[in-house]
Order: sequence, then structure tokens, then C-alpha cells
Amino acid sequence: MDTSVSLDRFEAAYQSGTAPWIIDEPQPAVVELERAGWIRGEVLDPGCGAGEHTIHLARLGYDVLGVDFSPRAVRHARANAAAHRVTARFEVANALHLGTVPRFDTIVDSALFHVFDADDRAAYVHSLHAVCRPGGRVHVLALADSGPHVGPRVTDSALRDAFGAGWVLEDLRPSRYRIVVDAEKATLLGVSAGDNVDVAAWLARIERV
Repeated sequence: MDTSVSLDRFEAAYQSGTAPWIIDEPQPAVVELERAGWIRGEVLDPGCGAGEHTIHLARLGYDVLGVDFSPRAVRHARANAAAHRVTARFEVANALHLGTVPRFDTIVDSALFHVFDADDRAAYVHSLHAVCRPGGRVHVLALADSGPHVGPRVTDSALRDAFGAGWVLEDLRPSRYRIVVDAEKATLLGVSAGDNVDVAAWLARIERV
């Protein structure tokens, strides 16, 4: 992935307000993860975007940090938290270089893994390993190759291959990812522009060893 080009793209998406992943609510799959008891301890939300998941978890009392490499996204997330009257923490950070201190018990990746190419996936997973405590878990929600081409998609084998040494893949199952549909995607999906649509995704649970 060309980071400079991608940053410009993401900054433009937040400036225009057209990002399909900004649905003004947490992903249903992430809500269900929390309800099922899979969110524990200190939590990291990498690629937090508009902050929906950080805000949701902070409201529930979790110690959670949202990070994004887009300064505009972080400003958006902070404003979003203020509008919801939730105290939430956000920082500008590159997910490929998160640090070297294991400090998180749970990492919730909602639609970040799938934006990386193979080389950057390796760097990203290495970065996650460095900041996830042994016995901690990473949850990855990524667009699946079985769904319509509404964004970058990955195969189940891409997830299996990325989380190899130092990890145990505990679960990998089909899931759904909710997007807001623009005019172009509305035609593809047979819905109206502005509708929320759930598309095919993978949900993986991986333990850090």
C-alpha cells in the first residue's frame, strides 16, 4: 500500500463526508462481540475512523483507545464523541508501527486489515503482536471476497496466512459488514443511494501467544 496516496484518499473521504464506512453506529458484528463477552481488559481500536467503536465501548465502561493515521479522522472521532457526550481517547498513529510495549488485552479491527497489501499485512500483524499482551485477542472484521466489490476484499486464506507464528487462529467465520451506499454502489446492489446495506465479511478471532 502506498501510504501517502492512501492518506490523501482517506483525508479526502473524511473531508467530503462520503466514506462508506461511516454509518454513525458501531458495526453490528462488533456489538455482538461485546455482548458475547469477547471484549476484555484494555482495548485498542486501530483504524478507528469516525470512532463509533471506541465511543460505543467507552460508553460501556471499557478502557479503550482509538487510533487512526488520518488526522482528519481523529478530529472527526473526537467531535463525534463530544456530540455523544462520551469521554473517549483518540490518537493519530500508524497501525503499521504501533509501538513495542504489550499493553492491550483486546484489539478490534473493523475494516482495516483488508486495506493492506500482502507486505503491509505482515507489517501490520507484527505491529499488533508487539502491542497485544500474551493471551490477548485480536478480532478482525474484513470484507470477504464472496461479496460484491464495494471495497477491498480478502480471502479466508489471507487471514489464515497473515496470522501465523505467534498467533492461534481460534475462529474464522462468515459475517456481515454494514456500509452506507453511494450512487455508484446503489446501482450495483439494487438499492437507493444513502441506504445502509450489510455485505459479506469475515470475522476472525485470534489469540496472541
